[in-house]
Amino acid sequence: MQFQIKHLFTRTAWLKIHLYLALSVGFLFALIGLSGSLSIYRADIDNLLNPELIISKPQGQYQSLDKIFAAVRAAHPNKTGSWTLEMPESPNGMVTAWFEKPSETFFELYAPLMVSVNPYTAEVVSSRFWGSTFTTWILDIHTQLNLDSFGWNTVGILGIFLFISCLTGLILWWPSFSKITEVFKFRPHNGIMLLAFDIHRWLGLLSAFSLILLALTGFLLSYPSILEKFTGSTGMEHGQTGRTITSTAIPNNHPTGLSAATFVAQGPFPKAQLRRVTTPTGDTGVYRINLRQNSEINHRHPYTTVWVDRWSGQIKEVRNPREFSDGQVFATWIWPLHTGEALGPSGRLAWFFSGISLFILYISGLIRWLCKIGKIRDQKVNYAFIYSLITVIKTKGVFWSIKLYDYSELLIKKAAPHIRQMYKETLEKLIQQTKK
Repeated sequence: MQFQIKHLFTRTAWLKIHLYLALSVGFLFALIGLSGSLSIYRADIDNLLNPELIISKPQGQYQSLDKIFAAVRAAHPNKTGSWTLEMPESPNGMVTAWFEKPSETFFELYAPLMVSVNPYTAEVVSSRFWGSTFTTWILDIHTQLNLDSFGWNTVGILGIFLFISCLTGLILWWPSFSKITEVFKFRPHNGIMLLAFDIHRWLGLLSAFSLILLALTGFLLSYPSILEKFTGSTGMEHGQTGRTITSTAIPNNHPTGLSAATFVAQGPFPKAQLRRVTTPTGDTGVYRINLRQNSEINHRHPYTTVWVDRWSGQIKEVRNPREFSDGQVFATWIWPLHTGEALGPSGRLAWFFSGISLFILYISGLIRWLCKIGKIRDQKVNYAFIYSLITVIKTKGVFWSIKLYDYSELLIKKAAPHIRQMYKETLEKLIQQTKK
C-alpha cells in the first residue's frame, strides 16, 4: 500500500489524470465554457437578435404595474395562476412577465413563457418560450447540456472534474528551480506542437484561478443541498424564496393591486430598487416582491423580499439580507460570483475570456496530444494565411456577424427540438445497454 501511495503522487500519475480527463470529458468542458461565455452577455445578444425588444427613445413614465399585468393577461387569458413581473435594468429595456409552467412546455425541466412588455405603453411586444430562443438554448447547454435533470446533475459532476483538471494542470506546470525560465517560454516559430503546448501552458496558468472558482461555484449551483448543509442555511437556492407565506385574511371585493402592493413593500426599504413582483395564487396566496438594496451584489435576483397580503394590504413578512448569518451571506455570493455579476463589468469580461479559454485549452491540448502520438504531422505555422484571414474578417466582419446571428437563430429554432430528442434517445440506449 505504501508503494502504491508513493507512486500515486508522481508527475507521471498527475499527467495521466490530466490527460484522461481531457480525452474523456474535455469536449464537454469546452462546450460548457463556450456556452457560459456567451450566456454572460445573454441579454445583450438577445437584444441584438431581436431589436424590437429595445426601446430606442424612451419617453415619459412607466405605466402602472396593474395596467402592464392586464395587458399580459389579455394576451394570454388561458394562463391562470401566478405570474412574475421582472422590471427592466435600463430605461431601454422591457418588462418581462414569466409564467413558470405553461401547458405547452409543462413536461420540460424549465421552459417558462416569457412575455416582453413595453413599460411605457403597456404593449405586449413578444411572447416566447424558454429554450426556443438562441440565448436560452445556449444557457440550457451550459446548465444542463439540454438533457434536463440528468444533464443538470452531470454538469455539477463535471464541475468537480474541472477542478481536478485545473489542479493537476497547475501541478504539472509547477517547475523545479533549475527549469524556472523554461515554463515562461513562448515559441511561435518552432512548429505547431510547441506552439500548442506553449499556448496551453500560458493560458492554463492565466485562467487557472478563475476556472477553479467557476468550477466550484457551478458545482454548488447544481447541488444546492450541499451548499445548504455547508452554510447551515435553508432556502438560499438561486431563485428560491425559502419560505411559503400564506394569507390568513378573509377574501373580499377590494383586493390590493400590484401597484399598491409594491408601494407598501417599499415602506421598510424606501431606497431599494423594485426588481420583481410575483402575483398571488388562490385565496391564500400573497404578493412576493423582490427589491434590491445598494449593498446587495445580486442585481437580477436580489434577496430583499417583502410578502404583502392581497386582501388586507398588510406586510406579512420581510426578508432583509442585512440580517443574514455568515452562512447565508456566503450563499448569496455563489450565483453572482459564477456569473461575474459580483465583479462588475470588468469581472464579467474576465469571466467571458475564462470560458473561452476552456475551449482554447481543449483545442491546444488536443493538437499537442495528436502531434505527440503521430496523428498530426508537426509543421511550421502559416502566419501569412492567418494575417490574410484577419484582414478579410476586418473588412467583412460586420456583414458576416449579422448574417451569422440571423442564420444561427433560425438554425437553432429548427434544430433544437431534434437535437434534444437525439440526446434523449442516446441516453435511453446507454441506460438499456448498462442494464444488459
